Amino acid sequence: MRLLLAGGGTGGHLFPAVALAQLLLHQDRHAAVLFVGTDKGLERRMLPKLGLPLATVDMVGVVGRGWRGRLELLPKLLRSLIQARNILKQFAPEIVVGVGGYVSVPVLLAAKWLHIPYVIHEQNAFAGLSNRLLARWAQLVCLSFPQSGPGFAVKKSLVTGNPLRSGFDEIADSVAEPNSLLVFGGSRGARAINEALIDLLPILKSWEQPPSILHQTGDEDFAMVEQAYRDAGYPLARVVPFIDNMAQAYQEASLVVCRAGATTLAELTVCGRPAILIPYPYAAADHQTANAEMLEKAGAARMIKQQQLSTEVLAKEIGNLMNDEALLRQMSANARSLGRPGAAEKILAECRALVATPSRKEH
Repeated sequence: MRLLLAGGGTGGHLFPAVALAQLLLHQDRHAAVLFVGTDKGLERRMLPKLGLPLATVDMVGVVGRGWRGRLELLPKLLRSLIQARNILKQFAPEIVVGVGGYVSVPVLLAAKWLHIPYVIHEQNAFAGLSNRLLARWAQLVCLSFPQSGPGFAVKKSLVTGNPLRSGFDEIADSVAEPNSLLVFGGSRGARAINEALIDLLPILKSWEQPPSILHQTGDEDFAMVEQAYRDAGYPLARVVPFIDNMAQAYQEASLVVCRAGATTLAELTVCGRPAILIPYPYAAADHQTANAEMLEKAGAARMIKQQQLSTEVLAKEIGNLMNDEALLRQMSANARSLGRPGAAEKILAECRALVATPSRKEH
């Protein structure tokens, strides 16, 4: 099968696509994949390291732009549409999968233009604008959560879960290192979380048993955060700009402090790790808050809104959870009950069925 994957920019969009590509290439040595993204997204840095091919279009997002800014985007959209059409004609995919974000817009429109079937994957509990607009011509809309369904036609929607990179399905219920804290803010870090942890270090250090910490900072804040840990003389801490083996990081964590992006939630639920979620407040349509609220209602996480984040609030939440092993175990079980392992296999099976059934490919 020849599969083109459209989307990127952040890890939340990119990582599910990577999971699909890697599984397809593992299953079928004759398969071919191609990613379409931009020069500025995470895909430009990550995909070459993974040996996965990338083509780019010149497209930017519309979120946060006024009406004048959106009008100015029309020539860029037209240019990126032509670029996407040329990429599709050259690669000749049998099917296209759009994983959301502004990059997917010109690619999926070009696929419709060329009568190439496409599938949409929606990662979040609240569906993104791009996916809602493009779903009308999709053969199938794959959902990470049942709550994502409103806005999509029921007859073409399927709850599959969110594809995860290899290793997550094998994570054990038991924690490798009790009293261990995993902190991260997404693939590019989160300054609010980084600064909150810096302020928290003296309090954590004063505890009878300070938790061990693995802290992913993102590239921009790495030097600042690393120096803060050094200045605090905090024991048992690893500070890194990016974690390559996230499955191992989750395996070692008894509690996670993080944002509430869709991929993060999928990872937390599949591997069953309790979390303190601090949603990014400026995400499109505030979808991270909707994601976090879903896990909190299920008893799998606690949510602290960024505007309510303080040293005292975060210290209290971490302390209450770390000192209650029974509660952590219950939260872990609640998280696992929401997990949907095998999402990549399910989506690829649907793609193969579409490719094999010409009547299902018609727009």
